[in-house]
Amino acid sequence: MSTNSAHQNRWAIGEVVFGSPFLIAIVLQYLAPAPLPLEILGPLQRLRLIAAGIALGVAGVALMLSARRELARYRQPTDPGAPTTELVRTGPYALSRNPLYLAAALLFSGVALVLANLWALGALLLALLLCQTLLILPEERYLASRFGADYAAYVAAVHRWVGRK
Repeated sequence: MSTNSAHQNRWAIGEVVFGSPFLIAIVLQYLAPAPLPLEILGPLQRLRLIAAGIALGVAGVALMLSARRELARYRQPTDPGAPTTELVRTGPYALSRNPLYLAAALLFSGVALVLANLWALGALLLALLLCQTLLILPEERYLASRFGADYAAYVAAVHRWVGRK
């Protein structure tokens, strides 16, 4: 890891911050099952829940691929431990300052719905909190120090999670 990067720890990546709570949720589901209360839903509503989960998962994967492709286009790393040399503001980065983390949240929520796993939905909240604290805030400080006014203009134009200001 470079000392000139957002993170100095190898574990400070989205895969760990989202994956660890999800794995814990799977273990908890095995040890103490907590399914979503699907019995209150009819068959059509269950199918809609599954369809919504699949749609969220597909949207997450599509966004992830698009964001990675945009970073590759500018020859920027996806590893937050590697130095960034250019501020990417195009493609999905024009609508979200964190499209890779947004994609992970969409994928995670989609899988949780398809599995009807209440533990996974709770773990998603934990993952989002960890993501904000351990990943996004240090990355924002790094980018602000690295790109100054350009990054401030980007922050003023694009929301952290989704949307333009």
